[in-house]
Amino acid sequence: MTTILLVIHMMVALAMIVLVLLQRSEGGALGIGGGGDGMMSSRGLGNALTRSTAILAGIFFLTSIGLTVTGTMESNRSVLDDVIDSDGGSSIQAPAPVLPTPEAPAPALPVPE
Repeated sequence: MTTILLVIHMMVALAMIVLVLLQRSEGGALGIGGGGDGMMSSRGLGNALTRSTAILAGIFFLTSIGLTVTGTMESNRSVLDDVIDSDGGSSIQAPAPVLPTPEAPAPALPVPE
């Protein structure tokens, strides 16, 4: 089930990227404008792209939630279990400081006279 949701999630993400890049922005970007009248005029096409982007965004959110739920059900743990103890305290501990090891003194060399 997780694999199917992940594949759908990736396809929706790619389709959403393409749709966002196709939309006309104020700067022009990669927008596909068109002359002429009819249903697929620039206004009609803009409305269709906006509507389909919104639908894909909704599907993206649903697959994200679905992946989270299936991931939690498989491991029987919450994502926050590693962060917060049952006591309410943080289980994240700072590492102990590393102290330098003392070096043995160098042997005294005879001083030439």
